[in-house]
Amino acid sequence: MEDQNQNQLNIELSEEIAEGTYSNLAIITHSNAEFVIDFVRIMPGVPKAKVKSRILLTPQHTKRLMNALKDNLQKFESVNGVIKEGDMQNIYPLTFGGPTAQA
Repeated sequence: MEDQNQNQLNIELSEEIAEGTYSNLAIITHSNAEFVIDFVRIMPGVPKAKVKSRILLTPQHTKRLMNALKDNLQKFESVNGVIKEGDMQNIYPLTFGGPTAQA
């Protein structure tokens, strides 16, 4: 029983972080050591968009995140139906001066 308590992880979620930050674009770049995901909010009619959050991950953690997202999407779609992707290229006709990223 004592081993179970030693393996528990308590995670604290502050009120500010619990509110979340809306993002409608993710720009993903990587090096040989890390993945960087910039979450951006693009507003209609506003020519400039700010990065709202940047997350840095190891390649191993990035793969675990991708698998967790796939699993959760499958569970969501099994209950709510298939999510339609649509034509994303017509939504964000912006270039950011760097390499093209997939989101």
